[in-house]
Amino acid sequence: MAHRPATRLAAPGWLTASLRPKDAPIPWAAAARASVALAAPLAVGTATGRPGYGALVSMGALSGVIGDTADAYRMRVFNIAVPQLFGALGVLLGTLVYGAGWTAVAVLTAVALVSGMISSIGAVASVSGLLLLLNAVVGAGLPLPSPWWLPPGLLLLGGLLVLGLTLLAWPLRGGTPERSAVAGTYRSVAVFLEATGTPGYDDARQALTRSLDQSYDLLLARRARRHGRSPTLVRLLAQLNAVVPAVEAASAAQLRPSEYGPLPPAYPAAVRELAAAVEQGRTGPAPPPGLPEPCGPSTRALVAAIGHAWTVAHEPAPDPYAVADRLGRPAALRVRANRAAHALLLSGASRRYGLRLALCIGLAQILVSVIAVPRSYWVSLTVTFVMKPDFGSVFSRAVLRALGTAAGLLIAAPVLAEVPHGWWDVPVMAALAALIPALSAKGYAFQTAAITPVILLLSDLLNHRGFHLVLPRLYDSLIGCGIALLVGYLLWPESWHTRIGERLADAVADTASYVSLAFTTGPGADQPARARYRRRLYRDLSAVRSEFQRALTEPPPVGARAEAWWPLVIAVERIVDTTTATRVRVEHGAPAPSPAEVGAVARELADLAGALRSGEPLPEAGPDTLPPECALGRLHREVQAARAVLIT
Repeated sequence: MAHRPATRLAAPGWLTASLRPKDAPIPWAAAARASVALAAPLAVGTATGRPGYGALVSMGALSGVIGDTADAYRMRVFNIAVPQLFGALGVLLGTLVYGAGWTAVAVLTAVALVSGMISSIGAVASVSGLLLLLNAVVGAGLPLPSPWWLPPGLLLLGGLLVLGLTLLAWPLRGGTPERSAVAGTYRSVAVFLEATGTPGYDDARQALTRSLDQSYDLLLARRARRHGRSPTLVRLLAQLNAVVPAVEAASAAQLRPSEYGPLPPAYPAAVRELAAAVEQGRTGPAPPPGLPEPCGPSTRALVAAIGHAWTVAHEPAPDPYAVADRLGRPAALRVRANRAAHALLLSGASRRYGLRLALCIGLAQILVSVIAVPRSYWVSLTVTFVMKPDFGSVFSRAVLRALGTAAGLLIAAPVLAEVPHGWWDVPVMAALAALIPALSAKGYAFQTAAITPVILLLSDLLNHRGFHLVLPRLYDSLIGCGIALLVGYLLWPESWHTRIGERLADAVADTASYVSLAFTTGPGADQPARARYRRRLYRDLSAVRSEFQRALTEPPPVGARAEAWWPLVIAVERIVDTTTATRVRVEHGAPAPSPAEVGAVARELADLAGALRSGEPLPEAGPDTLPPECALGRLHREVQAARAVLIT
């Protein structure tokens, strides 16, 4: 009798994907800053006989270390300083209701509502909302020194310490992150050119989209009057604008007939030479690149685009406003403030998340008020970390939080049991703090494992509970994860469906408008508007991809449903790419489409968007009036492929 092979027990793929460490280099500079920023206050506190004060300064420094995620120095000032102010306000509110029983429950629930609504505005607002709630929970759960202004002041001092250490190299490396980002975009364009006509084309396009988004954010996200006074930013902005036509020409090269073969290596080599010029800040006259003679509309567009970028990249002081604005500059500060207020007060998503977080925090506070849970503030801390929607899947974060906390407790246990308080705390904190940036780059569970022993050591300096903190922390974390899973995930209707379909429907509807815009103007007309529309579309599609990646980390059936959307996401990206490529070819001599062709493709896309939004079957396609050899034949085939994917 044949024996049945043994069944191997294996973790599900959606969980192992989250547990797998990311392949990221260790940020040595950030590790050194964290080590100094968290250990130095303990040294000063120990020397002055005020270790509790030193612990509070280190807590503020810990918030600054976690929030220091930007590259450009001017953005890092904003990313570190603004959340620290919200954190100081949070600890002030918490200390005012310390030991106040049900009043503390009501106040923390209200703070959670505001924190959740703030998080919908943007990345900095999200971190600010996080610190507002975290520090309010800490202030309400730990006996902090008086008077009332001292804990907020000490936390702000820790944030200022991190900010000061971060800005030490600004005089020497002021524009280096921005310059490296723009040079990296040029290199991504070179890779994109090499990938035309190969199976790696789609992956190269995605990498280029991410690179353009990063450069755009670095150069323009904080733009106000700064660019008028900074020659470095003016030059980099012009160089970034100048590379966009090369991106569009590379898309057009993908439509070249197969008999032409891959693009000659001279094209990507010229773009790599431009990347080196941008990164090194080279100026002055430079011999033009030796490019092959163009043999069609696509290569004519590519030669013109590289020549234009070559001129702009080597100009000593280019004017970015003389170059067509192909990226779209941010609106005025007043307009952006109005948009943020609208997102905060009127957005349904903002209100729903605020209520969701407030419900979980309120339940956690009620639970620990009714049941004797040692050092119960850790329950609400766990809920706060797990329930951040912009940080990934709530379900996987709850699982990873529990695993990371358990690993962190294994590190903390011997420290709390064997290391005596005093000067020994300083080198131990220096070593533990350095792990935070190093492990944060590997994933959420690794970050939790690094932060847990640091927080335990700091809270022990305020409470002097020693090794007895370890098991209560594990219980509290498990309770917090359970509340987040039950109330914030399993019983919350939005947890059981993804937003991929509705976001993709919006992208398809915008693509229909983009098709009409791209082919209703004559050659050379309104190029910047089309480029900005295309950039917005690709950014929207990047958001769809992010939602897709988040949904894949959810347990069945959500992950399986999300996976079914993937072929359609790829199909829509190809439609946008083919639209741009066809327009570039028309600009350089290819036949222009007729209004009937444009109208037919736009109607098909509008029907596709309507079916995605409503969930109803696609209307039957009309007679195929677009022959393969027409100007929009390739685009029409891509649209038909997308419709076929939806039908199947």
